[in-house]
This record gives sequence, C-alpha cells and structure tokens, in this order.
Amino acid sequence: MSNFMPMLYAFWDSDITYSFRKSRVAVISALVLLAMFLTAIFAPSLAPQNPFDIAELDLFDSELPPAWVEGGSTAYLLGTDTQARDVLSSIMHGMRISLLVGFASVILAAVMGVTLGLLGGFLGGIVDAVLMRIADVLLSFPPILVALLINGILRGALPSSAQAESALIVLILSIGLTNWVQYARTVRGSTMVERRKEYIEAARTLGTGKVAIMMKHILPNVLGPVLVIATINLGMAVLTEATLSFLGVGMPPTQPSLGTLIQIGNEFLFSGIWWVVVFPAAALAILVLAVNLLGDWLRDALNPKLR
Repeated sequence: MSNFMPMLYAFWDSDITYSFRKSRVAVISALVLLAMFLTAIFAPSLAPQNPFDIAELDLFDSELPPAWVEGGSTAYLLGTDTQARDVLSSIMHGMRISLLVGFASVILAAVMGVTLGLLGGFLGGIVDAVLMRIADVLLSFPPILVALLINGILRGALPSSAQAESALIVLILSIGLTNWVQYARTVRGSTMVERRKEYIEAARTLGTGKVAIMMKHILPNVLGPVLVIATINLGMAVLTEATLSFLGVGMPPTQPSLGTLIQIGNEFLFSGIWWVVVFPAAALAILVLAVNLLGDWLRDALNPKLR
C-alpha cells in the first residue's frame, strides 16, 4: 500500500494524464464510452425488458412510438418494434454483442499482427518477404470485401445447423483476420529500427535468445503505436460488424447486434416506424464517434512532436 499511493500520484501527474484532463473532447468521449460499456455489461439488469423472452412480449404493445410522441407509452421510452420488443432494451442487449465482437476481434488482430510484425522485422529474409507480400495483397482490397470473403469461407466450412450458433465466432475471426495487417506493418517498421540499437547488440553478446530479445526488449518499445491502432480499430471493428450484420451475413435475428437491429428496422422505415432504425443507428454512430475521438487524442498524446 505504501508503494501504491506514490505510483498513483505519479500517474496523475504524468504527461498523458495531464493531456487527457486538459482535453474536453477526450474527457467527454471517455465518459460516453464508459457509460455505453457499463450499459452493455449490465444490460440484463438495467434493461426494462428482456427483448428475447417471448413471455415478456405483448403484441398489443407493438409499433408504439417513443414516449414523447403522441400515442407513446412511458413504459417504452424509445418505442417498440413490430414484435412489441422495447427498442431501448434491444439497443442495450445489441450493444453487448457489438462491443464483444469489437473487443475480441481487435485482440485477435493485435496479437496476430504484433507477433507476425516482430518475426518479420527481427528475422528478416524470406520470413519478412512472405509476410509483407501477404499484407500487400490484403491491403489491395477494401477491408469489408476481405471480411466478406473470410466470412463466406468460414460459413461454408460449417454445417448449416451450426451456422447460427457459430455466428459470433465467425464474425470475430472474419474481422480479426482482416485487420492484423496494420499492426504487423507498424510493429515490423519499429522492430527494424530497434534491432539495430546498441542494447539489442548487448543482449545478443550476453547470449540472450531471439525470442527473449523480442519479448523482453523490443516488444515493450513498440507497444505505443499498437495501443493507438487498437483504439481506433475498435470503432472500425464495431462498424464492420454492423455492416456485415446489415448485409445479412452477421448476427442472426435471435442474437441481434446493433447492425442487425438497423437491418431489421430498415425494412419498416418507409412504413412510418422510423424509431426502430433511427435509435439503433444513433447508438452505433455515437459509439464509433466516441472511440475515434478518443483514439485521435491518444495518437496525439503519445506523439511528442504534437505536444
């Protein structure tokens, strides 16, 4: 405990913390993200209704407008859809799936990209050449097309009876295997710079193995850019998941994410039930915007040239 307080004070007085406290955009974005994360985590307890429990649905309450619109009900603040599901509760539960896919795919992409970037930058030669040519091929196509291709291959390899249950894992793999290139190229460039420095030569002279050098000496020095990329990619991963679900190759209607809710609501947009699509779309936009703004601040805060 005696060592904790000095560490806490040192963190509070650090350059990054000071930059965060002085940036209103970063503070507001962080608060919005924190509120959305907590809402998603505790959705089963906070949501007024379990939209996936048929016993809680009353078809007489279907297609109710938001509470402030004539004909609305205070029991359903954002209205209900055609199946009498509370839109607010659906957004809370859908956000859980979107954030889970986003975080899991970012972790997968980061681990894969950092590992391959370290190997390519440190070993060089044929390993580096093969990895970078694969990266060049992936970068020559739009990420959404690559995700669609991987998604189709993974779905085709599964029996039709298991596709709905495996949709979450398929989405995570599709997005994660699409976004590893940015991490790999960034880490590779930083590794090629670090491996020529004197402390690496000293470690080699002392007989330190290649794996130990990469993990103990090089990896800690290349994690700064990786953290920035991961923050920004979280928003892109959530948006990619929503796009795939909107196209009908993402989460099934029985496990709706924000993208699935938008796709379902879009079918009834021109019949006057605008709230079914507008509110999930607004939640998705706010989530992605907050992540991107926080990522922009983090990029500037970790760049000494921009301080």
